[in-house]
Amino acid sequence: MTKKQKALEAVEALKKRYPDAICSLNYEDPLQLIIATRLSAQCTDARVNLVTPALFEKYKTIDDFAAADVKDVEELVHSCGFFRAKARDIVGMCQKMIADFDSKVPDNLDDLTSLPGVGRKTANLIMGDVYKQPAVVADTHLIRISNLLGLVSTKDPYKVELELKKILPPEESNDFCHRCVLHGRDTCISGRPKCADCCMNSICSHGVKTLKNSE
Repeated sequence: MTKKQKALEAVEALKKRYPDAICSLNYEDPLQLIIATRLSAQCTDARVNLVTPALFEKYKTIDDFAAADVKDVEELVHSCGFFRAKARDIVGMCQKMIADFDSKVPDNLDDLTSLPGVGRKTANLIMGDVYKQPAVVADTHLIRISNLLGLVSTKDPYKVELELKKILPPEESNDFCHRCVLHGRDTCISGRPKCADCCMNSICSHGVKTLKNSE
């Protein structure tokens, strides 16, 4: 089986297991999504979802965020970790979007990654969820599961992104990433994957080996 064939089977298996491929972060518009994604770095989505309601209640618009006192934002996002850098980036990205992008969240990777605190993972999430473009969000779940499946053999996020773009159907790539997050929390848990319960255990390199050894 080629990697492209395996990728297609993985896409279909996850589709059946998780019909609703949705982002785990709660948001109402592109601005809220890019801010929530910045907060999610080295923090759980569940924690971010506890923090953002008060944040978005106090700062309702991009102008509100751009004019915010960074210290005030720090207090609101403190429990997300790395709060000083995250607060600084949130205010800075909003100021830059006002100055350079007509107060809008950019619609391409180059402009998105020019914003403070926005890397390729965040940029790809925006491209996929907001602008409905083919995107690969190389988060920890996707990287781990792709390696276990045998689709990639690297833990470098950029290389994983490029490799998966070659073998995933473009129209499925964004949803595949969301489903891998759901699967990583539900079944393919870091350090203790439940291979016997996995919907991909017949095609997963790690799963096939694990189940064979347990016979």
